[in-house]
Amino acid sequence: MWLGSGTILAGSRPLTALTHPSPNFGPRKQNARPDLIVIHYTAMQSAQAACRTLCNPENEVSAHYLIGEDGEIMSLVAEDMRAWHGGAGRWGAVTDVNSHSIGIELANDGYSPFSAALMDSLTDLTKGIMQRRDISAQRVIGHSDMSPGRKIDPGLRFDWRRLALEGLSVWPNAGQAGALDQFPMMMAQFGYTATDDADLLLDCFRRRFRPHAVGPLDATDMGMIADLAQRFPVDQSAAST
Repeated sequence: MWLGSGTILAGSRPLTALTHPSPNFGPRKQNARPDLIVIHYTAMQSAQAACRTLCNPENEVSAHYLIGEDGEIMSLVAEDMRAWHGGAGRWGAVTDVNSHSIGIELANDGYSPFSAALMDSLTDLTKGIMQRRDISAQRVIGHSDMSPGRKIDPGLRFDWRRLALEGLSVWPNAGQAGALDQFPMMMAQFGYTATDDADLLLDCFRRRFRPHAVGPLDATDMGMIADLAQRFPVDQSAAST
C-alpha cells in the first residue's frame, strides 16, 4: 500500500515520487556521505513484485529508489540513510558501498529492453541526485561494475551510452592501446576490483562499454580502458567530489 507521494528535484524541475518506506535500512557508517550512484535491475516480472521484495524485512535487501516500467518512481529509503543494495561489492577504495552510495533499482526482467518512460525517469532522477549530492559522472556505476563475477545488472540491454551523452555517466574515447598485460592494472585504476582473472574483468568491461564485442582482449578494449583510466582515476575522482 502506498503511503503518499513527495516531490524531489530533478535538475531544475520537481519530480514526483510515490513513497513506500522499506524497513531495510540503517545509518550510514562512519559518517559517510553518498558519493556513488549504483544502478541495478530487479530481475523480476513487475515493479510491484520488486517493491514487495525490497520492502520485506525477511529479505534484508532494499534500494533508495525503484523505477517502474511506466516510469513511476518509488521512494523506498531516504537518501541520507544506508540502503542494503551493494552487498560485498567495492569500487576503488570504497569497500562499504552501501554507506557511500544511492541505489536505484530498475524494473526489468534482465532480458527485455528498458522502456523509454523508465529511462526518462532514470535520467531525471539521476540528474537531481548528482546535483543535490555533488556526485560526478564517473561515480555513476552499475551493480556489475562493483561486483565482478557476482552480479551482471543492469545488463547488456541497458543504455549506458545515453547516460553518458546526457552527462550522467562516462564513456571512453579511442585511446592509445598499451600492452595487453596492462589491462588489469588499468581496470583497477578506473575502479574495478583488482584481480588476476583478466577474462572476468574483460566481461565486466564489455558488459558496460562494448556489449556486442566477442573474442579475446584486443586493442580496442585496451585503448578504451587506457582512456578511462587516464581521465577518471577512481580514487582521485572520489576525492574531488
